[in-house]
Amino acid sequence: MLIAQGQNLASQVYRLTRRVPRGRVTTYQAIACALGRPRAFRAVGNALNKNPYAPQVPCHRVVRSNGKVGGFAGGTRKKIMMLKQEGVKIKNNKIDLSEYLYDFKRKR
Repeated sequence: MLIAQGQNLASQVYRLTRRVPRGRVTTYQAIACALGRPRAFRAVGNALNKNPYAPQVPCHRVVRSNGKVGGFAGGTRKKIMMLKQEGVKIKNNKIDLSEYLYDFKRKR
């Protein structure tokens, strides 16, 4: 999925992040790849750091590609708490992506 004309990267990041359901996570890199820009994972993180649409755009559901929780504007503790409330199990600040990773390619 390439970025639509007239829409900036941040808008596309927010649109994709909004699709991640409760109890699932995605990665900065997975979002970048879904946008057709696999090396733009840092730009994805920067856009989410400035997310003006929380909680409709659930940026707390985006983690690092190694399963580590990563940063959050409200603090890592809050991010962990929010994910746990949604049923995501976290052990040593890490999430089992084989269990919780949301696949953008699957039709909903």
